[in-house]
Amino acid sequence: MPFVSLTDPSSLPAALQGGAFAIGNFDGVHQGHKAVISAARALAAELNGPALALTFEPHPRKLFRPEAPLFRLSPPDVKATLLERAGLDGAVTLTFDRIFAETTADRFLSELLVGRLKARAVAIGYDFSFGKGREGDAAFIRARAAALGLSVSVVDALKTADGAVSSSAIRAALARGDISTANAQLGHEWFVRGEVVHGEKVGRTLGYPTANMVFDQDFALADGIYAVRATFGGKTWPAVASYGRKPTFGNTAPLLETYVFDYSGDLYGQTLDITFVGFIRGQIRFDGVDALIAQMNDDSRVAREMLAR
Repeated sequence: MPFVSLTDPSSLPAALQGGAFAIGNFDGVHQGHKAVISAARALAAELNGPALALTFEPHPRKLFRPEAPLFRLSPPDVKATLLERAGLDGAVTLTFDRIFAETTADRFLSELLVGRLKARAVAIGYDFSFGKGREGDAAFIRARAAALGLSVSVVDALKTADGAVSSSAIRAALARGDISTANAQLGHEWFVRGEVVHGEKVGRTLGYPTANMVFDQDFALADGIYAVRATFGGKTWPAVASYGRKPTFGNTAPLLETYVFDYSGDLYGQTLDITFVGFIRGQIRFDGVDALIAQMNDDSRVAREMLAR
């Protein structure tokens, strides 16, 4: 059965009932999240049932702290892709609004998880909390598991050489252009997905026609030049990308501009996945076009070398 992504718990197919759920926000689906998913898959195997994710949109922080910017590592469509790649059979995404936030922890477990989703097992991270006032946690679930017929797995914090794995740490790494740390904590190469839009077409006059993508105001990747891969039309191409305000041309609105090596064609309106492999340099303001072109030539050489490694 192909991966199933749902927003209505009542529409869960019978084939996906009676299994195990990994529960969390899963922004980025990083290594810590993958450990929770692996625990859910192990529980599902014991039950000979499906393994699914139960997640929430928008991110709860948008409800509780709307004034605080939130750099999303994986918007809903990307998160679904990553959950599928992690080996799950499906995902149920609940709308996190004021009404849902008032659901008690008891009701969340008994009425939603067991009653509507027919869960028989659950895996969570050590710090996961749920229910009105965050009254539910690992101890809460464990105390009620037997009465609800649930098997429970609580996954401890995961640490790498770069420190404890967390979405916040990965956001911070990307904000300083530290792609290697971000990718190490993710356990995969970070990528963004977006539609190619029309720009000012400056790149083509320089011999570097680019595919341009715009992201929301909370997108906090460090300005700079990156070695990337561009995936579209079922094929992946080596590329170099610039993110930022184009200081040489008057500090425009932030834009991701990707030059796809060895490709010629019209990408306008297409959806691309841009995968970040390495950071090359920060943005620089050049005094003239010739100096800019020379630097772009060098950036392309460095990007090709990074991608070849």
